[in-house]
Order: sequence, then C-alpha cells, then structure tokens
Amino acid sequence: MTAVFVLVELLLGVVKKVNCANAVMQGAKEGMKTAAGILPSLLCMLTALACLRASGLTEHLTRLLAPVFSWMGLPLAVLPLFLLRPLSGSASIAMVEELIAAFGPDSPEAVAACVLCASGDTLFYVLAVYTGACNVTKTRHTVPCALFAWLCGGVAAGLVWRLAL
Repeated sequence: MTAVFVLVELLLGVVKKVNCANAVMQGAKEGMKTAAGILPSLLCMLTALACLRASGLTEHLTRLLAPVFSWMGLPLAVLPLFLLRPLSGSASIAMVEELIAAFGPDSPEAVAACVLCASGDTLFYVLAVYTGACNVTKTRHTVPCALFAWLCGGVAAGLVWRLAL
C-alpha cells in the first residue's frame, strides 16, 4: 500500500511539474527542525515520568484517592491505570495487558481498563509535543480542559464497568 501511495505522489509531481526530490528534502529539513524543537519538552516530560514512577508516588496516590475512585464507580484494580494513562501510553497499555491476564478478557475490570485506556490519550506527552512543536509557552486553558476530559473518561469507564457487572 505504501508503494502505491509513493507511486501516486510521484505521478502527481510529474503531472504538476514539481521537483519531487527537492520537495522531499525540504520536508525532511522541516521535520528535523520540528524534532529539535520538541526534544527539550519531551526529555523533561520523560524525566518527570521516570521520577514519578521510581518514587512510588503512583501507589500512594492510589491509596489516598481510593474513596474518590469508588464514588466514580471504577474497580480498585484499574486505579493505577487511571493515574498512569495521562503520563505514559506504553506503560498504560502494559498495565491493561496485566489486568486482562489477571482478571480475564471478558471481566468487568478488563472492560473498564479498556474503556479507560481508549477514552483518553497521554495528555502530558501530547501537550509537550504539540506545544513544543508550535513554540507555545502559555497553554492557558489547555491543561485544565485536558484534565477534565481525562476525568470524564474515568467516569465513563466507571459507568461501563457498572453496566458490565
């Protein structure tokens, strides 16, 4: 499929009389500039995530916030996933796999974990990449709105979990 896409692009370049090699080189230059621009934000975010996980803060927050999560309707098994999802996509996918292995793929815990994982993105990663790429320094309402959407995803996962019981 990729070969077909490249062939169509080359044919369109020939028809429109565009220097395809030059266009590819210019795109690569812009991509490298963008990558260099977002690298500091990305490194800071990944360092903060590593410190958070190594310190054990996630486990302490889970114990502290258990009553709130019970009110939301989430099973206690998915609470670490709820806290980790906005920070790390790969770690949250690994946690979903662990929950499915522990409780089974059709269990309410697995359903809640899948809904929770699918209802949001790694918002701090996305914010670091996109604000870094656009040189945005004042996010204003972006973080509160993203956190509210994350909370709504948790409530939705709790509702689905209750329905799956």
